[in-house]
Amino acid sequence: MKRNAILCIDDERIILNSLVEQLEKYFGTEKYIFEQAESAEEAMELLEDLDDEDVEVEVIVCDWLMPGIKGDEFLLDIDLKYPRVIKILLTGQADEALVYNLKQEADHFSIVHKPWEKDELINAIKAGIKK
Repeated sequence: MKRNAILCIDDERIILNSLVEQLEKYFGTEKYIFEQAESAEEAMELLEDLDDEDVEVEVIVCDWLMPGIKGDEFLLDIDLKYPRVIKILLTGQADEALVYNLKQEADHFSIVHKPWEKDELINAIKAGIKK
């Protein structure tokens, strides 16, 4: 039986823990498993491992400012390989031009600004799932 997952990516462990805690409280652990990665590289490896384990990542919540690759670039790469995944960029620093470009280039894409409001994040995920 295929299981669904929500993957959170941020280079700050405290942010990851907070994201997962909020999402687990809202969505529960029966429908989703919750995964964490501290870099885009770790996230890509995790996505491949989950594929092998018959786990479908339905949602990715990714920080924008990370070492190595910016979150928007990573999510655009993800969009090529996993176009149906709901992609949410979490940022406190992205400008309006970046936001506009992302929405033009990728489907199932939302942007939530840091510090995020729990309801805004949950609503972005729910809206993406409904699509």
